[in-house]
Amino acid sequence: MSDSEDEGPPQLSSYALAALQEFYAEQQHHHSDLCGDDKYNIGIIEENWQLSQFWYSPETATRLAEDAVAAAGEGGRIACVSAPSVYQKLRERHRDDVSVCIFEYDRRFAIYGEDFVYYDYKNPVDLPERITTHSFAIVMADHPYLLEECLRKMSETIKLLTRGKILLCTGAVMEDSAAKLLGVKMCKFIPEHTRTLGNEFRCFVNYNSGLDCNLSVQLPVQEGPK
Repeated sequence: MSDSEDEGPPQLSSYALAALQEFYAEQQHHHSDLCGDDKYNIGIIEENWQLSQFWYSPETATRLAEDAVAAAGEGGRIACVSAPSVYQKLRERHRDDVSVCIFEYDRRFAIYGEDFVYYDYKNPVDLPERITTHSFAIVMADHPYLLEECLRKMSETIKLLTRGKILLCTGAVMEDSAAKLLGVKMCKFIPEHTRTLGNEFRCFVNYNSGLDCNLSVQLPVQEGPK
């Protein structure tokens, strides 16, 4: 047995211990934020660029969320596939008045409980048993990578989930592929993100959508819980 093994586990220096305690304090504070009233705020869960995460601006997320609500109709379920900021805006504005699921690879979004469905676009039909086919009035999706293969695989998921209506946000360069795979057409509305991206993004739908209008729409103010 070596001398180092005789001495037991290594001890942290006072500097390293202080840094570790600061890290744990920050994590605890962040966790308390996620569990509070603001857990549906866009950005409360930070973007992970390695997962190609870029959140919509609050204005865009609101516009997409309200169009999804209108398209779903009363009692219609909404699926947000790789579109967490739209999910957050739906819950922020409508709380429990809408039925919505968030399909995400990033398990940080599991804080949303039963709404969360783990999803990997590489396994497009690998979904939990509680998710029945064609059980969503509309699917709002945003595939994470501007690749034909990524859109093709996510299209399998979209067609498995939706009863018919599709709202897709992706790069303008994917227009032909989106039309071929999902039968969607480009809208006039241009989505924006919280940061400037190198690619032009557009919305595509296969239904009569308010996103096809350039008019500035004053959305109704939703009151929070009393």
